[in-house]
Amino acid sequence: MHRLLCRTLAVLALCTFALAKLPAQDATENFVKSHYTKYEFRIPMRDGKRLFTSVYVPKTGAFSDAGPYPFLMDRTPYSVGPYGEDQYPMHLGPSDEFEKGGYIFVYQDVRGRWMSEGDFVEMRPHIDDKKGPQDVDDASDTHDTIDFLLKNVPGNNGKVGIWGISYPGFYTSASMIDSHPALVAASPQAPMTNLFKGDDAYHGGTFMLEANFGFYVFFKPQHNPEDPAHAQRDNFDFGTPDHYQWYLKAGSLADMEAKSLKGSNWLYNDQFQHDTYDAYWKSRDLAPHMKNVKCAVLVVGGWYDAEDLAGPYGTFYAVNKFNPETPTTLVEGPWVHGGWARGDGSHLGDAQFNAKTAEYFRANIQFPFFEHYLKGKSAGAQPKAVVFETGTNVWRSFDAWPPKAAQPKTLYFHANGKLSFDAPADAKGFDEYVSDPNHPVPFVGYTTDTVPQRYMVDDQRFASYRPDVLVYQTEPLEEDVTIAGPIAPKLKIASSGTDSDFVVKLIDVYPDDAPDVEGSGNKRILDSAPLHMGGYQQLLRGEPFRAKFRNSWEKPEALTPGKQTAIDFTMPDLFHTFRRGHRIMVQVQSTWFPLTDRNPQTFTDIPHAKPEDFVKATEQVFHQKDAASGVEVLVMP
Repeated sequence: MHRLLCRTLAVLALCTFALAKLPAQDATENFVKSHYTKYEFRIPMRDGKRLFTSVYVPKTGAFSDAGPYPFLMDRTPYSVGPYGEDQYPMHLGPSDEFEKGGYIFVYQDVRGRWMSEGDFVEMRPHIDDKKGPQDVDDASDTHDTIDFLLKNVPGNNGKVGIWGISYPGFYTSASMIDSHPALVAASPQAPMTNLFKGDDAYHGGTFMLEANFGFYVFFKPQHNPEDPAHAQRDNFDFGTPDHYQWYLKAGSLADMEAKSLKGSNWLYNDQFQHDTYDAYWKSRDLAPHMKNVKCAVLVVGGWYDAEDLAGPYGTFYAVNKFNPETPTTLVEGPWVHGGWARGDGSHLGDAQFNAKTAEYFRANIQFPFFEHYLKGKSAGAQPKAVVFETGTNVWRSFDAWPPKAAQPKTLYFHANGKLSFDAPADAKGFDEYVSDPNHPVPFVGYTTDTVPQRYMVDDQRFASYRPDVLVYQTEPLEEDVTIAGPIAPKLKIASSGTDSDFVVKLIDVYPDDAPDVEGSGNKRILDSAPLHMGGYQQLLRGEPFRAKFRNSWEKPEALTPGKQTAIDFTMPDLFHTFRRGHRIMVQVQSTWFPLTDRNPQTFTDIPHAKPEDFVKATEQVFHQKDAASGVEVLVMP
């Protein structure tokens, strides 16, 4: 179960947690067993449902710190196994520092998952005004759990911290609302905040196809309580490692569901059938409810998080907006989804960061944060933002995010593939390409059976060679250019279709003489192909936008064929320095498959589109004085 789920949308949140919950082995088993006593509770909620909770209490004399100890909690839909008070995990807590630091660890199956009672609701909507005991949400479940722990687990110091990655990050965010007085520190990490606007389900109105389908073939409704040890293993077989071809042959989203899932998973159906920003999604946006947050908050995200890139910003900005007096810090590093929780964070794919960024975070940011608020140990005041600057590969701190010094500038498109901060002066000018949804641009240049986490820094040269991808780039930079904050494409387009997607990618192009990480080889290449960094086109940020949402997320509008229109949207933040001698590149295309679903380029009900709806379209991108296209960035002085 755990190994299979690691291939899904919540890959790192689950893998980090699941690996921590597998049966103990070797020396680690001896440490956990010899230092902690495990208790299992079925904690009653206010509506009578009981949530399964595992609690690990330090044994008397196990640590130099004799206690009393604070609670550190993780609430998850991915199972708190192994079950049984004689069964111990390999590790406890967010990192080794905690396991050896003296904490009472609490792990809970959320409502309706695994051994907990009740009904599971995807990203359960928060209820601001609870009328009675039947009005429950994840804030109330956390509140009731804390009440129980304080009264029934001896040796606690009356303080509670909570953390979680991905879905557990959402539960962490939800727990902070109307904070229990004992909840003094919370760290939502890669939290889902708004599934339609930039988190797992939809980006720019496009459905994140491969990640979502790959998740929901394993993450299914349950009949609780259900012990993972006895759960039915229904492994989905794609039958091929080439998912580009599999998804292309699968047809529309509805066809895919009918053929492959056959109505077995209403959780997945909810995702693709609600393809506009309707009441289903609005009720699940946690940001408007982030009020009365009384605990200190450490929001964590990764610049290269393929799942919940937008969620940390949504949570961070909402907490600051509604709770300006609450100590709140944003941490962003060069990490994939949950990449700060294990490994050293020194590289991703071919991109090198020349620092053990994950180790630094765990030892110097995360552990001191909880030690300070849960144990009263001294720690310097946290800045508003602690962020890793890629390109120069250094940590920096700011008293606001984005930094106050960053100023907006636009990288404009010009004729002949030129890109510069100078606005175009030509009276007329545009580039065009033919987009074919039956021959879509792949999102990676190699065969894959998943969404490889490294794709967010992968070399884009394979895409730049295609005729259905526009490429604009600067001359080699004469000085460093540092951007910090959100990225905003502003396109003037026309299409022969009645709907189209526009994918914009911001890229760092290495100099032609950039040194290779490995030997360059020669013509007698007998092993794997060598990696040449000269001219490497490193993806920094890429996002799609579905044109029918250009005026409203709720009420899509068809394009008028041939009519010029504006496509303006915002991509998640970045903190990167383009070094002297590098080039800045922007690529524009209309398919990104199978990362996103295919737009038929016909204004229609896309999930149920028929084969004849998928047609070619000619896309024009203008770069003239009265219709300038470009990408707005915030540039540091």
